[in-house]
Amino acid sequence: MANEEQILAEKFQKGNLDFFTDLYNLYVRKIYEFTYFKTHHKQIAEDLTGEIFLKALENFNKYDIKKGRFSSWVYSIARNTIIDYYRTKKYEYNIEDAWDLSAKDDVGLDIENKEKIEKVRHYLNTLSSEQRDIIILRVWNGLSYREIAEIMGKTEANCKMIFSRAVGKIQQGVILVLLMLLLINLR
Repeated sequence: MANEEQILAEKFQKGNLDFFTDLYNLYVRKIYEFTYFKTHHKQIAEDLTGEIFLKALENFNKYDIKKGRFSSWVYSIARNTIIDYYRTKKYEYNIEDAWDLSAKDDVGLDIENKEKIEKVRHYLNTLSSEQRDIIILRVWNGLSYREIAEIMGKTEANCKMIFSRAVGKIQQGVILVLLMLLLINLR
């Protein structure tokens, strides 16, 4: 995909707008998922995804192929757009909107999945914003450490270390919870 991405980006930068559509199609789902995971709201994620690609289109002349991949550049725009969004908004959370409850018939499965998501969310909330972003980009978006380093403005080694420490912190939290549950059950 990297070669295809680079070819499309080069052709677009030469003035052929049709190639931006191809770049959009390559990354819209991934950017939406990244945005959704950061906002937990379908409509907001859709709106922000549109805004992210509009910014990419408007600022494509600032993208330098020699400095990094298009994917890293668009993820950076996404990350900054989400940060800006949260800076400018004040929220009243509605629990029904928090994870866009589905209308499936299997309510038990929905509840079980929601509980699992809440556990993941709890452990992610124990991390710094930087650690969360690296975990999300690595685990949920499947990006390489090189791509993450480009997005975060860090070295690959630093991203690997941050990821490793974040996972270690989560593991410690899980172990502590399991030990507490064990102690409670022994009483």
